[in-house]
Amino acid sequence: MQILGRSPPARGRHEEDQGDGRLVALDKGRPGPWGWAAIALVTPRKSEAPLPARLIPSARTDPSNITKDFVNHSDLLAKAPSLAAGMAAADHSPDTQLTQTRHRAALVASWHIAPGSTVLELGCGQGDMTAVLAEAVGPTGRVVAVDVAAPSYGAPVTLGESAARLTAGPLGPRIDFRFGTDVLDPSVDFPESTFDHVVLTHCSWYFTSLGQLRDTLARVRPWARQLRFTEWDLTPATDDQFAHLLAVLIQGQTEAAGSHGDGNVRTPFSREHLLRLLPEAGWTADSSEPVDTEGLQDGDWEIAASLELMGSDERLAALPQPVRQLLQSQTDVLRALAKPHGNRALAGYTVTAH
Repeated sequence: MQILGRSPPARGRHEEDQGDGRLVALDKGRPGPWGWAAIALVTPRKSEAPLPARLIPSARTDPSNITKDFVNHSDLLAKAPSLAAGMAAADHSPDTQLTQTRHRAALVASWHIAPGSTVLELGCGQGDMTAVLAEAVGPTGRVVAVDVAAPSYGAPVTLGESAARLTAGPLGPRIDFRFGTDVLDPSVDFPESTFDHVVLTHCSWYFTSLGQLRDTLARVRPWARQLRFTEWDLTPATDDQFAHLLAVLIQGQTEAAGSHGDGNVRTPFSREHLLRLLPEAGWTADSSEPVDTEGLQDGDWEIAASLELMGSDERLAALPQPVRQLLQSQTDVLRALAKPHGNRALAGYTVTAH
């Protein structure tokens, strides 16, 4: 099964932080069905009716230690600088790496992953989320970090080089990197309830179809007790997010019409669609919360990707004429809406399920 593609070199981890406090998505340009973007948690929008949140302690955690677990995870943000410094990508863009690590720490802290937990991370990439998860589970925990890409993939740092840096450091004994691994391959298997948590973070739009995502979620269901899922929210919260939305839809419609590429958006879907899909894969949602993405550059990146796509005669030629004409008109609107820089990214959401 081919999942990964080659992402545009201008949209990846070599993007530099602008030094003005803006949050930069370090891994967004990474190819594959799995990729990530930096996020920070906020309270739910008043218009939402999120599912009730509840804490389900790890099977390896004494309930009497839940308060202690919360305190430990509140320290994740304080540890972000040292975690970021341990990443190979920090040699090239330390500010960007720190921004990404801080936001991953905020997300993991909200999940209350207890020390001693075991975690299956799908789409680990160069390990930015892996490092934070490894810090969260502590010396007695374990993170199995899976990616379908080969260790040689990636620039300016390959997946293998980044993993080697992490495994050589203090977090190394807690991490098991498995590159070139597709969990839908029948040869990949784990005993029932091996993991306390399975994590997918800003990755699901990379899948070739919702069916593939459903099959993946169903495949990992027996292996893990809890699902931690984060993705972009297709519903704009503000008017200045419409350019990002339109860019996402242009790419998604192009893929759906049969003109396939190696971009970052292949199967965009709504939060509501995910909540409908989870029961089909055997999961029951416990909570759904919005995620603040203000300051992230993903809006700019996807707008640039859409304009590049619509300038590709090869990609356009593969489309039926009515679809091509529709997308060309949408691109006209995108050009009118988008700013040269600083387009506000869509918000995100995080869902927990069991």
